[in-house]
Amino acid sequence: MKEKEMERLTILKEMETQLHNKGFKNICGIDEAGRGPLAGPVVVAGVIMPQDSMIEGVNDSKKVSEKKREKLYDLILQEAVSYSVAIIGQDVIDEINILNATKQGVTEVVEGMKVEPDLILVDALEHIQTKGIPYEAIIKGDAKCYCIAAASIIAKVTRDRIMREWDAVYPEYGFMQHKGYGTKMHMQAIREYGLTPIHRRSFTKNI
Repeated sequence: MKEKEMERLTILKEMETQLHNKGFKNICGIDEAGRGPLAGPVVVAGVIMPQDSMIEGVNDSKKVSEKKREKLYDLILQEAVSYSVAIIGQDVIDEINILNATKQGVTEVVEGMKVEPDLILVDALEHIQTKGIPYEAIIKGDAKCYCIAAASIIAKVTRDRIMREWDAVYPEYGFMQHKGYGTKMHMQAIREYGLTPIHRRSFTKNI
């Protein structure tokens, strides 16, 4: 690994290193993908990484190419002490709103961890149910914290794969390209073909 990358990862891990030094052992990073799209689920992922983990390239998923994310996904899961993923569909999002759907995903992720965390670091979500496990909400956590960055990659790759599968069912909407986000191409397809069962009705009222 190049010195510059080692330095970047050391900085990204600073918060966790300090927490490990305070005695926390199993620190779980949690992040989501898909709060903004007009179609498809929101995916929440949680991961506990080994204390000495230094996977080259781990970063906020938005800063990593799709091809690289796929490779990192495998590396993260190989190294993870424990991980969990929750997929909250568009029907639930329409029923309880996207914020509450994301919070539900966090609770499901915590409940799904095979190794119980002693601390949760979550990207910018407050008032969440974590089975009594202490948590810290960190603004832009996926860019500041290694385990949240790792979780952001798991969430993003999982969701992108789901949207690629939906692309095969509804090829005219271009889900492969925009993954359900409200691009010009997507809006045009909705106007031309109407809504699919995977569209969020609460997000598409004004189209």
